Amino acid sequence: MGQELTSKENNPLDNIEDWEADLKVRYPKPKAEESKEKSDYRNYHDSERVDTVKEFYRLNHLYQTVDFVKEKQAEFLNFDKKEMPFWEAIDYLNTLVDDSDPDTSLDQLQHLLQTSEAIRADGHPDWFVLTGFIHDFGKILCLFGEPQWAVVGDTFPVGCQHSDKIVYPEFFEANPDSNDGRYNTKYGIYEKNTGLDNVNMSWGHDEYLYQMMKDHLPEPALYMIRYHSFYAQHRENAYDHLMNDHDREMFKWVDKFNPYDLYSKVPVPPDAKALRPYYEDLVAKYLPATLKF
Repeated sequence: MGQELTSKENNPLDNIEDWEADLKVRYPKPKAEESKEKSDYRNYHDSERVDTVKEFYRLNHLYQTVDFVKEKQAEFLNFDKKEMPFWEAIDYLNTLVDDSDPDTSLDQLQHLLQTSEAIRADGHPDWFVLTGFIHDFGKILCLFGEPQWAVVGDTFPVGCQHSDKIVYPEFFEANPDSNDGRYNTKYGIYEKNTGLDNVNMSWGHDEYLYQMMKDHLPEPALYMIRYHSFYAQHRENAYDHLMNDHDREMFKWVDKFNPYDLYSKVPVPPDAKALRPYYEDLVAKYLPATLKF
């Protein structure tokens, strides 16, 4: 971006999980299933947290440009920052312990286990269970000094007109791409129904983890990972004009995954020690012993 960010610009949220708490306010139930009532979650819109979430999205919508995304792809997709065994990386991720999430006091590992165990309990394939277990793994970007708004947040295509279905769309008025004739039309730099694989998404933990895992997991798992924060599409259907038929078929898996991510938190912590042998075998089945970050 060519400029130094202040501490508040790097970290507008009290905790990166505040973004997910806001999602539960916006989407209190899965599409077709009963879940926790809206009142069961602390409503951030009745508190000062709404201001931090708004500031988060102001920065996200200001800075997530085509040039920024390309810069981050060049910076991180060589995976030359760190090399760690999988379980050491889990311990590293656990330094992002969430002290502010109103729905859980669990650390990152326990949240991942809650998601994956809910998937396993419903009898889904083991690769689906593994996807639930690692889906937030990309948040490790925070530990490499990335600002929160470049790690979490609803994702959206860059290089074309910003949909008014994206949260806080008014903040895109300050985004340089909104005034660039190459990028501010319906299709922008893309062709009609080009397919999402040809579309650059805003930068964050979804794309980062997808690129890390794309040679190791089945395609439905990769769609879940890459697009689980693309709420403007899988909740609002705002970018159907960029999707092809294959994307639409694969998004059935994204729709299956999201309720497990958002609504699997329960007060009882999973027994991580007892579950460890199962997940060690599962990880070893699909992933290399050492990962590059």
